[in-house]
Amino acid sequence: MTNEIKTLSERIDRLETRLAYQGDPIATLNQPLTAQWKQNDALTRQIAQLNERLQEAETNSPGPANERPPHY
Repeated sequence: MTNEIKTLSERIDRLETRLAYQGDPIATLNQPLTAQWKQNDALTRQIAQLNERLQEAETNSPGPANERPPHY
């Protein structure tokens, strides 16, 4: 039984050691992912703003957008 406890204790120690060193790689991998999400959010907002401007321009245009000019 003492041998089993020693084996379990060694396994727990190894797991705790592995867990202690996982924080830095996870943070390192998370940085570019976070930056990409921020860029994605900014681009999404920009597209929404441009879409609103386009809708306003279409609403305020004097005539239909596909209408031929009078010289045709």
